[in-house]
Amino acid sequence: MRIPLKPGDSVSFRKTVSESDVYLFAGITGDFSPNHVDEAFMRTTAYGKRIAHGALLVGYMSRCSTEIAGKAEGAGGAFPVSLGYDRVRFLKPIFIGETIAISYEIQSVDAAKQRSTAKVELRNEAGELAAAAIHIMKWLSRS
Repeated sequence: MRIPLKPGDSVSFRKTVSESDVYLFAGITGDFSPNHVDEAFMRTTAYGKRIAHGALLVGYMSRCSTEIAGKAEGAGGAFPVSLGYDRVRFLKPIFIGETIAISYEIQSVDAAKQRSTAKVELRNEAGELAAAAIHIMKWLSRS
């Protein structure tokens, strides 16, 4: 089975992180930490305002993996499943109302293991690296 991606293949995604994104995510996960939902509390911290959940940011990264898988759909008779994100780092806060840009670039393809790895970077509005990870996908046969 051929993996239908090669190193250098990439996708990107931009989105403004809305208050509803954060509150819906808090409701789904039960994570109502004041970091995310208590503006008055956060004004007393070094951040000065609420921040998005790190796990929500990983969810946005997942959107990119879905997009690159869609580009590869039908080629090579393979489809991917996520094996996870390694070396996830949250380097800067993402504030509610901030627009983020995510880049997802295939770094390697291992046909023997039927895996691909990608570098994922999330940047804040200032263009600063705010989160990063390595994403691993396992490619399975359709038959």
